[in-house]
Amino acid sequence: WHFTGPVPQDGWPLTWEEVSFTAQCTPFRHLAYFPDMDPVWRWIRSELDKLDSQSTPPQAMNLFGYTGVGTLALSAAGANLVHVDASKKSVKAARDNAALSGMSERPIRWIIDDAAKFAAREVRREKRYDAILLDPPKYGRGPDGEIWRLEEHLAPLIESCGQLLDTNSRCLFLTVYAVRMSALALGSLLNEKLAHLKGQIEVGELAVREEARGLLLPTAIYARWSGDEPAA
Repeated sequence: WHFTGPVPQDGWPLTWEEVSFTAQCTPFRHLAYFPDMDPVWRWIRSELDKLDSQSTPPQAMNLFGYTGVGTLALSAAGANLVHVDASKKSVKAARDNAALSGMSERPIRWIIDDAAKFAAREVRREKRYDAILLDPPKYGRGPDGEIWRLEEHLAPLIESCGQLLDTNSRCLFLTVYAVRMSALALGSLLNEKLAHLKGQIEVGELAVREEARGLLLPTAIYARWSGDEPAA
């Protein structure tokens, strides 16, 4: 980081729609949230709106949930959430953000676990979800020292996620960054692992728009599945 002015040591408060959270200049060059995820959260919320939620609330899972802004964004829209992250520090920050947002009593399960192992256990438990959000790192470690390498472990994880979705599910959104991989490759992976589901798969890039000149700073590639059939 290179600061041109004073920065609060404990971060500063920000809001996203109904969600309040603390932003911070972290040692990993993050801001303790990812602003490029704004359209992702909005898209998933729009997909969940298509469900008949008068009977039961939508069921959603946020894998690699980090500081929970996405989890709280979906929870505020009425979904029941499972938030999974291997970092105790990140899950604590997520719970702190829930408290800031007045959402501590929302139906959110805060899970400290390896994402791939947890998803596989959910398959064995015969769980199902209406929406799944994945924002995996290129490399990481689980709470028990498990090693995550995206190139090796993403495909089995997506396969597990595919088994947690059914014909009544609405969406899956996968973002990937800092890798030598194309959005088309992500789309092909979803096509293979979600072949049993009807709907459509779209791919593209996420970016942050610079205010002064409108320049786009690319941040990640994505692939997403929705239960809608492609337009004719």
